[in-house]
Amino acid sequence: MYLWQQNQDPMTQPIQGFSKLDKAAKIDWLATHFTGDPEEAKKVLAQYWNTDRQLQQLHDEFIENTISNFYLPLGIAPNFKINDRLYALPMAIEESSVVAAASKAAKFWLDRGGFKARVLGTQKIGQVHFMFDGAPEKLDAFIESIQEVFITDTAAITKNMEKRGGGITGIVLRDKTAELQHYYQLHCTFETLDAMGANFINSCLEQFAETLQREAKTYRPFTADESTIEVVMSILSNYVPECLVRAEVECPVSELQLRPDISPAVFAEKMVRAVTIAEIEPHRAVTHNKGIMNGIDAVVLATGNDFRAVEAGVHAYAAKDGRYQSLTHASVTDGIFSFWIEIPLALGTVGGLTSLHPLVKLALEILGNPSAKELMQLVAVAGLAQNFAAVSSLVTTGIQEGHMKMHLMNILNQLHANAEEKKVLTAYFKKHTVTHSAVVSAFEKLRQP
Repeated sequence: MYLWQQNQDPMTQPIQGFSKLDKAAKIDWLATHFTGDPEEAKKVLAQYWNTDRQLQQLHDEFIENTISNFYLPLGIAPNFKINDRLYALPMAIEESSVVAAASKAAKFWLDRGGFKARVLGTQKIGQVHFMFDGAPEKLDAFIESIQEVFITDTAAITKNMEKRGGGITGIVLRDKTAELQHYYQLHCTFETLDAMGANFINSCLEQFAETLQREAKTYRPFTADESTIEVVMSILSNYVPECLVRAEVECPVSELQLRPDISPAVFAEKMVRAVTIAEIEPHRAVTHNKGIMNGIDAVVLATGNDFRAVEAGVHAYAAKDGRYQSLTHASVTDGIFSFWIEIPLALGTVGGLTSLHPLVKLALEILGNPSAKELMQLVAVAGLAQNFAAVSSLVTTGIQEGHMKMHLMNILNQLHANAEEKKVLTAYFKKHTVTHSAVVSAFEKLRQP
């Protein structure tokens, strides 16, 4: 039953009970009130439904109020030699030239030793934020006295994780009263193995909060006021500076022959200088790191992980020294060019979409069903490769030459070029510079009688 009147203005009269409507009713309301051509809008939405009803229902149940599916291309970047093993990296992304750039970097380093990667740490963080109006030394003694109670109270939650070798690794009191009056936190660390672990960590934290408040009521050294602890919130942190992975490549400078018109020594100098600029100039660093995230996000998405959490943690890490700076670094020492990245990545290969989304399961299979540690290394390499490709283009031909050639097909599709026109114009722009205006001009000329 529709819960709105057809003559109501949706800009002034909100709909009641929208979530209770079936999909058809949701779409009918949306198309009727918010599109110029309701039937065309319904047609577009229906085009992206999966014909397999069971599969479509699975997708419908991932989130709330679903009306259709939103597709991203899933591409493959082959020839990644990582720790002496060959990989084909699945990448889900809408931006042209990203997969091509990653593939180009992978091919370049294939015969130069490939990429090396290693995990430096896997510790994840959660916090219980609370207010305490009392003596700090009493609070410190109290937290120390109930350490075992925290562990006992969460035993049912941590049992299975501990069987696999994970669990709670630390619970520390932090005094934050210098920044906010009466503010303290339990700073808690966890090992979640192959799971990203958000639900596990949050469940532990909420139990810590309950334990904290309960035990405070009977802690004899506390006064009546001190025994009332106000918990503000209990939540994991997506800033994981101790869940860290390093990826790197290196080779003799003499092997850095990317273009016949630029000597390896000059190219190496240009690369190091460009990366140094990103280390000292935040405006450049943001775009520099965005290019890194092109590669990272694409693999994170393809493997069903939370790219928003990864983005937030990575950018916080880029500013850890008080100024936002490059996540990659480059140097030349004793004739050896080195290029590397150290980056925090909290990823999972079990739980969440990894066991539900058919394409995610396939992507992980393509990668050899990696552990979370292995996936961290693969994702870090994708970011490093993407950055190498982008910076090497910037310091040689410029970013637009390669990017716009890859963008050519998008422009032709916007112009509704037919197959023959695409063939002619693709051949033409192999020898001419691609700009939007140049493509439009060539297209119009081609269509002239």
